[in-house]
Amino acid sequence: MTLQEMIARQRQITEGARAEGRSLTEEEQREFDNLQSQIDEELQRSANGNGRGVPSDENGAGQGGADAGQQAALRERSRIREISALCQRFGIDPETYISRGDTLDQVREAVLEQLQRNSAPISARVTEDEGDKKRSAMVDGILLRNNIRVENPAAGAGDFRGASLRMIAANCLADEEGGNARNYYMMDPNELFEETMRRSFYNPTAAFPAIMDQVINKAYVEGHKTAPVTFDQFTTKGTLSDFKKADNYYVQGGFGEFLEVPENGELKHTVTEDEKLPQRQLKTYGRQFTMSRKAFINDDMGVITTLPARAAKASRTTINSQVYKILTGNPKIYDGKTLFVADHKNLLAKGTGITQEAVQSMILALGGHRKKIDGTEQAIIIRPAVMVVPLGYKFAMYTLFNSATISASGDVNPLYQYRDMIRVVEDATLNAQVASGAIPWFLVGDTNDTDFIQVDYLNGQEIPNIRRMEAPGQLGYVWDVYLDWGITVLDYRGAVKNPGIEVAAPIELAK
Repeated sequence: MTLQEMIARQRQITEGARAEGRSLTEEEQREFDNLQSQIDEELQRSANGNGRGVPSDENGAGQGGADAGQQAALRERSRIREISALCQRFGIDPETYISRGDTLDQVREAVLEQLQRNSAPISARVTEDEGDKKRSAMVDGILLRNNIRVENPAAGAGDFRGASLRMIAANCLADEEGGNARNYYMMDPNELFEETMRRSFYNPTAAFPAIMDQVINKAYVEGHKTAPVTFDQFTTKGTLSDFKKADNYYVQGGFGEFLEVPENGELKHTVTEDEKLPQRQLKTYGRQFTMSRKAFINDDMGVITTLPARAAKASRTTINSQVYKILTGNPKIYDGKTLFVADHKNLLAKGTGITQEAVQSMILALGGHRKKIDGTEQAIIIRPAVMVVPLGYKFAMYTLFNSATISASGDVNPLYQYRDMIRVVEDATLNAQVASGAIPWFLVGDTNDTDFIQVDYLNGQEIPNIRRMEAPGQLGYVWDVYLDWGITVLDYRGAVKNPGIEVAAPIELAK
């Protein structure tokens, strides 16, 4: 048998077993192994330049024809081996590609199309090689150098803690070319930068920009966690799946009382009389930043650590500012009236400071809403949950809720019972948005009892998207940072406003 015939017979054995959904029998396995031994011996003789045992073909081509056949067999085995390795990495059955004679490039294209179609490989088994481990160490080393918290740093991260951008780039180029990192590091900084840009242009997954992407991702996730915001302590979180306007049909209200059902009687249907709410809709917000040629040459690590963290914080603080703008700006809502107005019974007639009487009035106003259900006025029970106050009010709030008595004679403080129920949220955004005059403060109801302000995200994603883009004309690496959200007032009954008074500093600052 020729090499091609032996390889074809091996394939026939394995395909027959696979078609029947079984393993090879002992007899088939012996034949397969015997064929493999003959193939290996034939290839070894070819490698040693020994043509013994190689018969002439039917046309008498002799050794020259055999050599061509052997080379074809070698190429075929190489093709099978490379295709099998590629498919195994992504958990894909290679047999279809092998049997129909696809080239390695064709298989790569087919695998990429499948990954794009399915968003992720099926049963992927990707192992981390030494290059991956080194890149992980570089990423964590850069983060540690810039005092960004890293849980379980990669092995060897300490070795790159003092590495500069030039050193990282030199290491990446050396790994890709198989050269010495020192040779690349000794290059002119501008030449080194141009080389990394050239590599990334022709190969977007090149090591150096990929490392920067990983550093940026970890930095901005950490920045997102530490953003100084308070809006999420008194708003609800929602999700929308697209950018179309989404209808909300009813203001949250009561269900009505349960009615006695006589024997063999019928249950009475509850008829709601709630209003239609405004439509919710997402918008996209974002910014760009660049690691320029100048930043690379100056080894400005802050571009890939500090800036991304600030970008992530900026997304959260922008939402925080927009939510507080609703509180201070008092816009018109779904019923055509402003959010806090006398008709909504959610506004105190006169602004005050932090007093027992003011807080009691706000608690009573929050729980004093009524709703007509089945023709009967019924209370909507809304428990107080969050007191939102400007900077400087939390001191007085602490005393108000945590003192059991309110006088030297031992008079009981009625608000003491709310110390574990009402959480005080202090935010300087209120002070900043009200440039002068009285600063309002608010009591927000429990989100289990009522709606108030809701922040929607696209598919529930709160962390900004970040992507590196190839921008023509940009002398550097450019990243887009963007997030999709929408803010909607769902129910005016969710909060009560105290117009407040002017907040004065307790001690005058030097002028």
